[in-house]
Amino acid sequence: MNIGLFGGTFDPIHRGHLALAQAAVQRCKLHHIHFVTANVPPHKQSQPRSAFAHRFAMVALATAQEKAFLPSLLEAPGEMLGGSPKATSSRPNYTIDTVRRLKETFKASDRLFILIGIDAFVDIAKWHQAEALFREGEFIVASRPGYSLADVANSLPEKLRPKPEVTRPFQKQAAAGDLVLSRATIHLLENIHQPISATAIRSAAAAKKPLTRFVDGSVADYIRKQCLYQNATE
Repeated sequence: MNIGLFGGTFDPIHRGHLALAQAAVQRCKLHHIHFVTANVPPHKQSQPRSAFAHRFAMVALATAQEKAFLPSLLEAPGEMLGGSPKATSSRPNYTIDTVRRLKETFKASDRLFILIGIDAFVDIAKWHQAEALFREGEFIVASRPGYSLADVANSLPEKLRPKPEVTRPFQKQAAAGDLVLSRATIHLLENIHQPISATAIRSAAAAKKPLTRFVDGSVADYIRKQCLYQNATE
């Protein structure tokens, strides 16, 4: 089976996330996508965020109508899983560790696809054990205007990156199609970018504005009932 992994803070999960996942299912014939809510994202440890339980609940609500979408507890804090709170509550969740835990459940014929937006992908070389990630699976990247195929190739970890003379001709070619290299495969999704940001959603919630243009109706109701983001400042 083709299995996707879509990790994120999801604070909250919004229509842009769902559009990416739906396009990935169609493009790469994915059977399932595991939506992995991060407990302690390495790049956002100092930023305020909703409790894991709230963020996971919103993911579960947003994905409930799609059989292929599976809310995942792979990065849940230890206390939610009956373990020691001290063991996992403050430890960063690195994608490589999550990927390997998920693949422990795979059959030999299963293939892994990692979903990500292009804004995050351009920093992929800075991720923990970035090279290893490309050995574990293929990437599905949500592209958007302003990025070229060369930008994608040049974002790879140094040892996987093509030589400059190879990427130079693609500096004006839009980031689209498939980029297949000897040690990295990237599928680029076009025309799915939605100008939605979690910051804008939190601000709208604080101002008590309607949220359904940004998030699924069930998520909007949850935010309202739980009084989330009432003091959002960013």
